[in-house]
Amino acid sequence: MKGRDREFRLTKVSYVDFKHIEIERTLLNLFPRLKFDGYPGRVRLAGQALTVEKFADEFTDEKNKHNFRGFADHKEIVYKWLETDLLDLVNRGRPTQAVVSPRPLHGNTYKFRNTRHARDYGTSEQVYWMLYHARNGLGQAARDTLKEFIFTGLDLLTDKIQASAKIDIETQAILHFESAVEVKRDTPDTTKDPERYPPLCIAHADLLADDVLRLMAYQDYMPRSVLVDYLKTLLSFHLALYHLRLLKLLPELVRRKRGDPPCALSTCPIASNPIFPYVDCPYQLRLVVDMGDTSNVHMAELARRSADTYYRRIPGYIQAQFIIKKLDEMAEYLHKANKLQRPTTGYFAVGDLLRLLEPAFASEREAYFKARLAGFLEEADNGEEHALDPEVRRVTEMGLGDFETYIEILVALRGSFHRRYLVDCLDSLLLKNTESGLLRQSRTKGSPRRFALGSRLLEVLLQIAVLMPQGSSFVTREIRIDELLLFLRERYGLYIDCLPLNEGFGKPSITDLQALRKNRESFKMRLREIGFFQDLSDAYVTQTATPRYTITTHHH
Repeated sequence: MKGRDREFRLTKVSYVDFKHIEIERTLLNLFPRLKFDGYPGRVRLAGQALTVEKFADEFTDEKNKHNFRGFADHKEIVYKWLETDLLDLVNRGRPTQAVVSPRPLHGNTYKFRNTRHARDYGTSEQVYWMLYHARNGLGQAARDTLKEFIFTGLDLLTDKIQASAKIDIETQAILHFESAVEVKRDTPDTTKDPERYPPLCIAHADLLADDVLRLMAYQDYMPRSVLVDYLKTLLSFHLALYHLRLLKLLPELVRRKRGDPPCALSTCPIASNPIFPYVDCPYQLRLVVDMGDTSNVHMAELARRSADTYYRRIPGYIQAQFIIKKLDEMAEYLHKANKLQRPTTGYFAVGDLLRLLEPAFASEREAYFKARLAGFLEEADNGEEHALDPEVRRVTEMGLGDFETYIEILVALRGSFHRRYLVDCLDSLLLKNTESGLLRQSRTKGSPRRFALGSRLLEVLLQIAVLMPQGSSFVTREIRIDELLLFLRERYGLYIDCLPLNEGFGKPSITDLQALRKNRESFKMRLREIGFFQDLSDAYVTQTATPRYTITTHHH
């Protein structure tokens, strides 16, 4: 199968190249984009790749003893501290262990990445352009605030640390590499202009920007390493939710074959209701989430059914993406042949590509794909004894049009390949089996997945939920448990104490209701465990959760 037929990734739909994602690297690669307004960074280090030893030498070297007093006497400890706390490693603990970069505690850490190990498969681009396109000034505000926090204490004009900067020990240590490791060049990579595609779901971009701004309100109130950790958790959560939404949205747009998707900027039905943005959205997420009480077996079953509904959409999504991708190739061809004008935006958006499915384009479409199909079959046949792949033969005998036949063949030959990678990608973005995640799956092969809320993720979402806008910033407040459950449901689509009306669920049975009631109790237990919840009395209304980090009045 030739290169061109295999091509699948389409940045207009998502910048993400579906692979296993490490969210540390997403953040790391987001830094230069924030610094250089969307361009990736290009760094050349003088000398070789960085190792743990090299970093350790920096701290224990005689000439640095005024910076790091007493470090030289404890080389072993310094080495361990670097390994566990300060450096992101691949193949940790194995002979092939290598440094990816320092932990992304400060914007300039990206200069010390070993690029070979620091790939993020398009996730930092996805985050950056979502923030870039968020409406009502939210996106600009989120990028500015994030940049200011990430590059704390750095004068962006001279790229030097300001003397007055108040910085914690870890960040100081990381910034110290600056003076130690010579950076030959640190410039935006302007070899090609970045594609600035708006996300397919613009309301999700607004939501992400709003959440980032809310989280950044804590920068003077919580330790930097905690806030960076929260940020990673939040970005992974949003990338996961966004792609779960695409699984629903893209096949639906293709099925409707209409050029005016309801998600176009101008037609998105969602007024920017900052708290509950999705109330009127036809592609709302509705995830039934288990709070992890092992005795609540039925609840785990409901959460499994919910995860299954989403993961089952993957094959339909793959087919839809192939359709859009191949229509994109056709649009480019028709444009070159002077048969199709480029839209005023300068590119064919997904909505424009869907128009090519309309009857008006039937003859162009059949002609173009007849040629693509002929080339493909000729190459597949190759005149050898074992002619066509049985899968391909089966499709050609279905009597479909050339376009449908071509797409069906691609799906038959490449579908399971992409499915495997998509599953791996979603699992990694949902931070499967971690406290920061939204997904659990037991270790046994083929065991089912279920949506489950990790304590760390709950903590992050709670810190966002307790913020109330005040003036140009936020203050924290107590929040009632029922309000909090509503917030999680309406804002993110997380169903904890009730079932959604569809998404594979009917009217709840008595068993369902019992399981949901127990789940709600586990939710309160979990808040208590992470120190956010006091029972004031049995009266339901007075049960409130209080934030761990409080902001009373705004100062900056």
